[in-house]
Amino acid sequence: MADLHFDRKMSDAEGLMWRLEKDPHLSSTFANVTVLDKSPNFDVFLRRMERATYAVPRLRQRVQPAPANLSAPMWVDDSNFDLRYHVRHLALPKPGTMRQLLDLASLIACDAFDRTRPLWQFVVVDGLRGGKSALIQKMHHTIVDGEGGVQLSLQFLDFDRDVVEPEPIDPDLIAAAAEAATHEGPSPDLWRDLVTGSLRMPIGLLKQIKELLHDPTGIPDAGSAAADTVRGVMQQLGDTEGAHSPLWTHRSLQRRMEVLRAPFGDTRAAAKRLGGTLNTAFLACAAEAAGRYHRDMGSPVELLRSSMAISTRTEKSGANAFSLARMMVPTGDMPIADRFAAIQAAAGAAKEASATASLETLAAVAATLPTSLITRLARQQAQTVDFATSNVRGAPVPMYVAGAQLLENYPVGPLGGVAFNLTLLSYNHSLDMGVNIDTAAVTEPTLLHDCLVRAFKDLLAA
Repeated sequence: MADLHFDRKMSDAEGLMWRLEKDPHLSSTFANVTVLDKSPNFDVFLRRMERATYAVPRLRQRVQPAPANLSAPMWVDDSNFDLRYHVRHLALPKPGTMRQLLDLASLIACDAFDRTRPLWQFVVVDGLRGGKSALIQKMHHTIVDGEGGVQLSLQFLDFDRDVVEPEPIDPDLIAAAAEAATHEGPSPDLWRDLVTGSLRMPIGLLKQIKELLHDPTGIPDAGSAAADTVRGVMQQLGDTEGAHSPLWTHRSLQRRMEVLRAPFGDTRAAAKRLGGTLNTAFLACAAEAAGRYHRDMGSPVELLRSSMAISTRTEKSGANAFSLARMMVPTGDMPIADRFAAIQAAAGAAKEASATASLETLAAVAATLPTSLITRLARQQAQTVDFATSNVRGAPVPMYVAGAQLLENYPVGPLGGVAFNLTLLSYNHSLDMGVNIDTAAVTEPTLLHDCLVRAFKDLLAA
């Protein structure tokens, strides 16, 4: 975990994600469904996870909100931590189909966390057809983002099936964790220091921002850093045009998960032939599938708005390092090369636009607003987006967990108020994709799955 560091205090963006969950439609929980070639040794897995909770103290910590929301929440040690609560073991009933597994994973991912406990849960699932098993990993976004989650998984994954278990946990480490857990809350002095030093922006800059927001007529002529910040924020929040789909107009808490795979090498080669990157190919296929779904349903649409998660991770990044970009993508009937070129241009422009108002900047401004207002603003912004995408890099070689090999590795991204989220995780020469679907919006989820499969086949044949 050398590439990740975990602060006691949430960042502004993490604090924003935590507060937004007052509205269940805006949950930031994500999950992963991993298919294994056999049942892992559960006792070994428990020992590995126990070790992981000492190596990554965040796994033993719960959230403690700041008084009156004057600062981002704090992470404090959970004196009632129970590994068996977070690591569970069950079996599917016969016949143990993939559909049963995905339906179970959707239920687990949708089930709200107990906010008085650490925000993660792993479930080993036996009984999958063919003697296979699965591991469902569920984690709150405030703990770590997708790429950070891949790094965290190295605490319990191996590069060989038969490996020697690590040395027992250092007793001093256990004693230190137990001592820390006896002091769950920060001291009043620490709270005071955190609150007075909590704002990521200088007080003078925040004062200027407040004045400009109070009198927006002065924004065009202002030339300060405050004006640049406000312009970026206003550009993000000022876009209130509704999502473009004539079909995906309803939102609910009803979920269904679909999965698909594409070959890594062939897809990357196809993207290169078309003059772009694998990420552009991924977005182009998502747009093609969304457009084809509408055509098959008798409601063709020329443009839809997509959001895209962009990693901003560096060597000094914390648990979360990403921003969100929104873009209009062409969804009419057109050659794949034309769609690819249009999306490559749109993605480039969206990245530049998102840089003027990063997630941290938006979160720092939002920290000064009441929770009821920011949830209303977030829902308003979610209503401008049709679907979401995210691309996470995983291991390029086979991995193992407690003696079982990972065969397939499907991510489940948060919906955040959109019709569906398509998330890609590369693993062992494959692109494994999970589609998290709001079935009140996408009433024919199997059709959407089929459209995605056809879109990737068309890309490879281009």
